[in-house]
Amino acid sequence: MKLFRTFLAAAAAGTIALLGTSSAQAFEAAPQQASVQAPGADFTGIAALSNCSASLVRYARSVGTDKALVLTNGHCYEGGFLNPGQVLVNRASTRSITLLRPDSSRAGTVRASRILFGTMTKTDMIVYEVNETYASIQSRLNVTPLTLAKQGPANGAGMAVVSGYWKRIYTCSVQATIPQLREGDWSWQNSIKYQQPGCETIGGTSGSPVVSTTTGEVIGVNNTGNEDGEQCTVNNPCEVDADGNVTVDQGAAYGQQTWWLYTCLTAGRTIDLNKAGCELPKPSRRH
Repeated sequence: MKLFRTFLAAAAAGTIALLGTSSAQAFEAAPQQASVQAPGADFTGIAALSNCSASLVRYARSVGTDKALVLTNGHCYEGGFLNPGQVLVNRASTRSITLLRPDSSRAGTVRASRILFGTMTKTDMIVYEVNETYASIQSRLNVTPLTLAKQGPANGAGMAVVSGYWKRIYTCSVQATIPQLREGDWSWQNSIKYQQPGCETIGGTSGSPVVSTTTGEVIGVNNTGNEDGEQCTVNNPCEVDADGNVTVDQGAAYGQQTWWLYTCLTAGRTIDLNKAGCELPKPSRRH
């Protein structure tokens, strides 16, 4: 998982540089990618955490008066890695989140009020709700969100991993969808594998949105890569095909599905894990 190893090495070397009037109606009417010269080519909607990357996101039908959402990895949780089967729902949070301008300079900060959903099971993501609306953030900081895609990407689709932590953009395409990816005690389904070269992600890129370079929508969330060629260990995920065959691809990098959120949304844009057809995991009884 793209979190600790590079962070610690960079810290030891002293090379880490820590990041340092629209109405609701205008939010709904304004193009969400108006400031982007090309989708995924700048830092519109991108955010940074103390240990990871993130993004300010919206659903396709979000409105300006909705409380804004921030997306990152489950393994970027401020409380540490989540156990297999653990799912956070409506968990209080006061996490500070730095939002960036399109040129990657610091726009300002927002603060989380709660974790709407978080897990490292099946997928690897956390959705924070912050204590401001989209319209308020747009008015105060002039930051617009990225829109979450309603379906996963097709093989060959152009994509960009946009890291707010490193202020760096990786561009490549989707190589394949992997039925199961295993790493340590965790496993993820239908993981997005990146075509190399171009997306050789590093520690700190965890939680970066995977952005379609065609639509500008978020088609996944970056989370891991095989660093050393080991099989199924932490920082060395292995691929498992539909027949259970295990393979290792050293240097490969992966992201996780985010469109499953739509399968659990109510008409009021809240997450209901008991909704028929919901693809997100429910909390296990032991948690």
